[in-house]
Amino acid sequence: MKIKAFLLVVTFAVLSIQPVYASQCSVAAFDELKMVGETRLKVWFWDVYDAELRTDTGAYQDSEQRALQLSYLRNIDADDLVDTTAEEWQRLKIENTEAHQQWLDELRNMWPDVREGDCITVVENDAGHAEFYGPEGRLGTIESAQFTDDFLAIWLSENSRFKDERNALIGVQ
Repeated sequence: MKIKAFLLVVTFAVLSIQPVYASQCSVAAFDELKMVGETRLKVWFWDVYDAELRTDTGAYQDSEQRALQLSYLRNIDADDLVDTTAEEWQRLKIENTEAHQQWLDELRNMWPDVREGDCITVVENDAGHAEFYGPEGRLGTIESAQFTDDFLAIWLSENSRFKDERNALIGVQ
């Protein structure tokens, strides 16, 4: 009887310290949209994040509103996320304008370090601007439709680094 009680206490303790992923990823503006596709990004043998694309129509083409949620499977510093954004823009041959530098600075001030189980969600609003959400709620908005297009191009462009993952996100098999 003592062993069963001990196992029950240990089981409860282990379960209670597990991260609660779903509550950290709940964003009403994202949840209202229809899923287009989802994928997991793996780099070498590391799982980096799960990604889900949603739109107002449930299709990638001819949508008016897009949203992307990244559910992180490892810890990543905010500075690394911003640096990777800049690197991907360069790789996609997106011109590095003064506006792009300003947007990167805004992201650096907006984004938190992410921990395993955290999500960062970007939702395109009616004006085409990018609204960001994190584990603690709304992070901020970058008021530029060009930023939104350039940012989402990292995952959605035909020239995206990870073609299979891009195709899964946009619903292409």
